[in-house]
Amino acid sequence: MLVFAILLEPLCMGYTWTLMGSAAAEAARAVTTDYDGAFEDCRSFVLRRLRGVPDVPLFHVGGDDDWEVTIERGEHEVSVRVRGHARPLPLMGVLASAFAECDGAGVVLDVEVHEISRPKWLGGSYGDWQKIWR
Repeated sequence: MLVFAILLEPLCMGYTWTLMGSAAAEAARAVTTDYDGAFEDCRSFVLRRLRGVPDVPLFHVGGDDDWEVTIERGEHEVSVRVRGHARPLPLMGVLASAFAECDGAGVVLDVEVHEISRPKWLGGSYGDWQKIWR
């Protein structure tokens, strides 16, 4: 049973990390076309996708309030960062704290996605390109 628990815990945290990365990548593509610049709709999209992570300490602790979503958009680049916490069992917690960042809430799961939203050679703004296709 101990061996099973040791093998299962990294899979649980890996599932969370994979879902965080997927949500961040999809949000980065959505931010590229978000022309109001508020990004609240993109942030709520990420939070809706993260509801697929069970609120069980092996996967995630803290509920919806624990997720931290940071979105930045430059002229040619988009960056989306998602942070959350997991709390592994004591044996795996010692290993996780040795190799990962930890704080009072548990092991920090952090995913950051950078995408080039527009190539530098492309002239005009997003608004100019929208006018062409209207």
